[in-house]
Amino acid sequence: MTTSEKNSDSPKLDDLKEMVLAAGDIVRRNYGQVRSVGKKGVIDLVTETDLESEKFLVEQIQNQFPNSSAVAEEGSGLEGDEDSMWFIDPIDGTVNFAHGLPIFCVSLGYQHKGELQHGVVYNPISENLFTASRDMGAELNGQTIRVSTAASLENSLLVTGFPYDTWTNPYNNLKEFNRLSKKTQGVRRLGSAALDLCYVAAGWLDGFWETSIKPWDIAAGGLIVREAGGIVSKLHGEEDFMSAPQSIVAANPVLHPLLLDELAK
Repeated sequence: MTTSEKNSDSPKLDDLKEMVLAAGDIVRRNYGQVRSVGKKGVIDLVTETDLESEKFLVEQIQNQFPNSSAVAEEGSGLEGDEDSMWFIDPIDGTVNFAHGLPIFCVSLGYQHKGELQHGVVYNPISENLFTASRDMGAELNGQTIRVSTAASLENSLLVTGFPYDTWTNPYNNLKEFNRLSKKTQGVRRLGSAALDLCYVAAGWLDGFWETSIKPWDIAAGGLIVREAGGIVSKLHGEEDFMSAPQSIVAANPVLHPLLLDELAK
């Protein structure tokens, strides 16, 4: 369907999938051919592909749903009806992408009147497409996914991430990483929060936390975890993980309170 055939009605999940798959084609085409890498911070990178992917997604939203608002990682968002809000991460895992490590994704979430409605996360290299709509469950490549059944920290495999100002920020998550590494089967750091959440949703990992994060990193993945039967909250248990300042804890219903208790120490 061409953009001229669409209107400003609320998007469907298929609309997000179509946009993300096309953005993924842009990212895949440029993978391994990074020509320039800019720095937003010491370890916060941006490539020309981030910008190309974001430009495409913003234009698609603007053309198809012109009344929308959007926030995007590279800052090109849209100002419109805040009841119709999009969260765009054109490449979540840019450091991995810039180094040729195939752990990154395109992430797109849609929120209506403060409630997340749809989320799509796509790794264009593995071609894993994670999707969810509110109250409709979560899928990986069309197959239903569920969170794990791990019931203790000692039997769990966790994943986390660190803020881009780790070098200077005293609240850098390193103490939490060290402590939980000694109480679990391990803590991974993969470099893409959106994929971390999707891997929890699929039951490949048992829990994820991050102490400082952006809304475009977690909108789609957070919904996918919830629709896969998981619990998602902020660091101190608040249900609205999208409210500022963002932090996140995601796990199955048994493990989630155990992880919260450990992180509160």
